[in-house]
Amino acid sequence: MSEEIKQPNQQQTPQQPPKRKDAMIYGVIIAILIVIIVYLMISRHNVSQQYEQSTSQLVVADSSRSAIENDYNAALARLDQLTSKNAQMDSMITDKNGEVAKLKSQIQGILSDSRASAAQLRKAKELIEQLNTKTKTYEERIAELEGQNNQLTNQNQSLTKERDSTATKNAELKHLGSVLHASNIRLEPIHLKKGGKKEKETSKARKVDVLRIMFDIDENRIAESGTKELDVRIVDPNGNLLSNAAYGSGTTTASDGSNMNYTVMKQVALETNKQVKDVTVDWHQDSDYKKGQYQIEIYNAGFKIGSGSVTLK
Repeated sequence: MSEEIKQPNQQQTPQQPPKRKDAMIYGVIIAILIVIIVYLMISRHNVSQQYEQSTSQLVVADSSRSAIENDYNAALARLDQLTSKNAQMDSMITDKNGEVAKLKSQIQGILSDSRASAAQLRKAKELIEQLNTKTKTYEERIAELEGQNNQLTNQNQSLTKERDSTATKNAELKHLGSVLHASNIRLEPIHLKKGGKKEKETSKARKVDVLRIMFDIDENRIAESGTKELDVRIVDPNGNLLSNAAYGSGTTTASDGSNMNYTVMKQVALETNKQVKDVTVDWHQDSDYKKGQYQIEIYNAGFKIGSGSVTLK
């Protein structure tokens, strides 16, 4: 007997993925997206901070450059003042191989570079400080030179004054030394007889027609040869100066600078270091002579060089 084995007719249905597994996949994807977003936000924040920091550094750098440029311009202005005050400093400062020129070249090289780093700008600032130190040294040297120059000027002025004073004194001494000296002074009251053809000495005032003054001029080694002017003053017994413009009276300058009237002037030809003997001066007057003593004074260049007197009865 054959047996038929009958299998049950079962309907097979396809298996569906569990919902729980799908949810996990979606969760992972969302988490990854969140991480990516957070990363992007943090990166953007860091980039923003770096940008702000860079911008701030650029502003600071630009401000530092401006300050350094101002300091450099001020240093150059000080140098210009030095060159205008002292020619020697000008040659030292403008020397292409000099220290100042080298400092200026280095500073200008940094400041001319628009991309100069902060370290380079700090270097430029240090170089400007060195330039200012060098400038201060020059200023102190110029002040020292000016002080020495003022001292020399004062010394020269003092020497000039001494020289002028010495020259003045020498001139005064020479002038004084050239003043003549009268000696052997004689006074002769003269009475004219026979219409003036005959002269006779008299001591009677009423008979005197001419008052004659005679003297010698001593030799003088300083006085230059030439015509010398002698001024004679005659003072009467009452203290009055005998004077008459018609007979040659006039005015001269005394040694103290004041005006001095004289009775008569006499010109004498003089040779250096030679005596002049018997210089004669006659005084005529229209009125009668008074009794008493007459004083006679002889002047040269305003100085009294001799005197005498005569008494009339």
